[in-house]
Amino acid sequence: MKKQFDVIAMGELLIDFTMNGQSEQGNNMFEACPGGAPCNVLAILNKLVKKTAFLGKVGEDQFGKLLRETISEAGIDTSNLLTDKEVNTTLAFVHTFPDGDREFSFYRNPGADMMLTEDEVDEEFIKKAELFHFGTLSMTHEGVRKATKKALKAAKENGLLVSFDPNLRPPLWSSLELAKEQMEYGFSYCDILKISDNEIQFVSGKEDYDEGIRYLQDTYHIPLILLTMGKDGSRAYYKDMCVERKGKTVKAIETTGAGDTFCGSSLNYILEHDFEHLTEEQLGEMLSFANAAAALITTRKGAIRSMPEKEEVLKLLEE
Repeated sequence: MKKQFDVIAMGELLIDFTMNGQSEQGNNMFEACPGGAPCNVLAILNKLVKKTAFLGKVGEDQFGKLLRETISEAGIDTSNLLTDKEVNTTLAFVHTFPDGDREFSFYRNPGADMMLTEDEVDEEFIKKAELFHFGTLSMTHEGVRKATKKALKAAKENGLLVSFDPNLRPPLWSSLELAKEQMEYGFSYCDILKISDNEIQFVSGKEDYDEGIRYLQDTYHIPLILLTMGKDGSRAYYKDMCVERKGKTVKAIETTGAGDTFCGSSLNYILEHDFEHLTEEQLGEMLSFANAAAALITTRKGAIRSMPEKEEVLKLLEE
């Protein structure tokens, strides 16, 4: 039976304030970019003609309205995007360094995305998807953690593929031990893990990526692990295969959303192929496309509204 949605994602929806030059007075100017990893992932999936829906919470403020409108315009179903009357929408200020790298200041103490409760997660809604995607920002605090675990359980019990991107943001955790514990909880549930080079080192305690991945495979038996290595490209670890593809060289202005674009592109490929029997050639094809899509997003500001079209990605691949 065809499901109503290809992917339902759960988690944070927030405003990323990214630096955009200086005023005449020499003050830094910030641009309000709709963001949050789960909806970034859904936005690229929508560009690739998949049906998506989001589960989360925003504040009853102008930022919350902006976010609802933005994801709705991107084609993401908002029937399970709830509004909190008490707590404001979460904000993140992104400080970009000359090399394009960044650090975050979060205004989330609390933020509306943390206020989603267990009883607001509708199991019938979760059942409507082929694949469920989540991260750890909805696991930083007790209430929303329970909501995440309920959604995960519903996804597992109803045979959905489960995709996990830990998306570690140390400032949001009361301790790195708790962060690690929640990442491990995610590992034990997921079929597809997208993890970055620094996250694999953090969670495995191993410098060598292959050793870190092997530790995860041995401990959690995750069928497919996708490792992103920034501009160096990515690897897919599947069964006894390890496939690597180099990144595309572009002039990056900021890296926000690159990992999410990579993740969404990979999920799109998985939805179109037989997850149980992926070949080495298919994994390579998936990584090449996802690398190119991620490279394109780094040449633009923001993420949800800046996702590349499929044609643009294919064009970059040909170059």
